[in-house]
Amino acid sequence: MASGTKQVQQLARQFFKLSVVNGALSTDRVTGVLEYIEKHRPAHTMAVLKAYHRLVTAEFARGQAIVEHAGSINDATLASLAAAMTKKYSRPVTSVARKNDALLAGLRVRVGDDTYESSVAGQLAALAAAV
Repeated sequence: MASGTKQVQQLARQFFKLSVVNGALSTDRVTGVLEYIEKHRPAHTMAVLKAYHRLVTAEFARGQAIVEHAGSINDATLASLAAAMTKKYSRPVTSVARKNDALLAGLRVRVGDDTYESSVAGQLAALAAAV
């Protein structure tokens, strides 16, 4: 099964490469890949689909800044954060606001695996860890 796992990962990566156009994930290409998989079922279809899904989800997350906030946040702030993250990562990044009542004040921004914390709750947690 180890060689099967390796083949699954390789096939999922090949499908993923077909889904990217000019460095960005293409909805049309993802749809095409899924249609191809449906018509020409590869060995270990579910494993291939799960691996492909993980790759697509990770790529999608790289292009989206999740902005968690306690109070209200305006569109200008979201646009400013998106522009800053686009410049920092040298790729298009969109921002999505999500209310988080656990934050006392401030913001928490996640882009892919990176988290930027500027909240009172984060500062209190860091202070508690330091003591």
